[in-house]
Amino acid sequence: MTRTLLLALWLFALGLAAQSQPGVAPTMTYVDADGFEQTETAYDGPAPLTVTFSANPENSGTWTPRYEWRFTREGQETPFLVRYDETTQYTFAESGMFRVTLLVTFTDGERTLEYEMDEPFTLTFAESRLEFPNAFSPNGDGVNDILRAKDGYESIVEFRAAVFNRWGRKLHEWTDPADGWDGRASGSDAPDGAYYLTVDARGADGRKYRLRKTISLLRGYTENSSTLE
Repeated sequence: MTRTLLLALWLFALGLAAQSQPGVAPTMTYVDADGFEQTETAYDGPAPLTVTFSANPENSGTWTPRYEWRFTREGQETPFLVRYDETTQYTFAESGMFRVTLLVTFTDGERTLEYEMDEPFTLTFAESRLEFPNAFSPNGDGVNDILRAKDGYESIVEFRAAVFNRWGRKLHEWTDPADGWDGRASGSDAPDGAYYLTVDARGADGRKYRLRKTISLLRGYTENSSTLE
C-alpha cells in the first residue's frame, strides 16, 4: 500500500471521527411584548420574562449527554439555580443582570467529552416604574380613552388596580397593567366626575407601589382643548 493511500485513509478516518463527535447548539427563546417569538443570545428589558433554554444536541449517536444549566446573578460565582434537563424554562421576576451557561458531559463507555458554552446567555432586567394619569376621556376619539398605567411602565411582577365611585362602589378591577377601565359600569357609560383609583403592585426590584388617588373622567374632553396628565 502506497504512502499516499495510507495518508488518504488516515485523513478519511479523522474526518469520520470528527463527524461523529457529539455537540450542542444552545438557544434562548422568549416571546416579546408584541407576541413574537425571539431567539437571541442576550436580553435587555423589563421583567417578568419567561425564557426557554434548549441544548439542541447534535451527532449524539451512541453518546449519552448529561446537561447542566447554571443560572447565576451578576457579581456572584455560585449559581442560584441548576437545571439538568435538555430543555428548561424559567421566569425571571427580579431586576438585575443574570447569566445562563450550559455545560454538557457526553459519555460512551469509557469515553468522555465535555462541552461548555464560549459565551453565556445574558439577561438584564430594568428597575421597575409605574405611573398613572390624573384623568382620562373615554369619548371614542382614540386618545386617552382607557384609564391605564402610563406608557413606559416596566418590570411590574405583581399588579392589582380598582376604580370606585364616590359612594365606594367598585366599578372595575384588573390585574394586568396593560389593561384598564373604559369608563363603563354595569354596561353603561359612567358619568363625568371624580372616581377613586387604588393600585397595589410590586416591581422586579422589590419596590412596592401603593397608589390611592382621585381620577377625573372627562367624557366631553377633546384633544385640542387641554392636556390630560
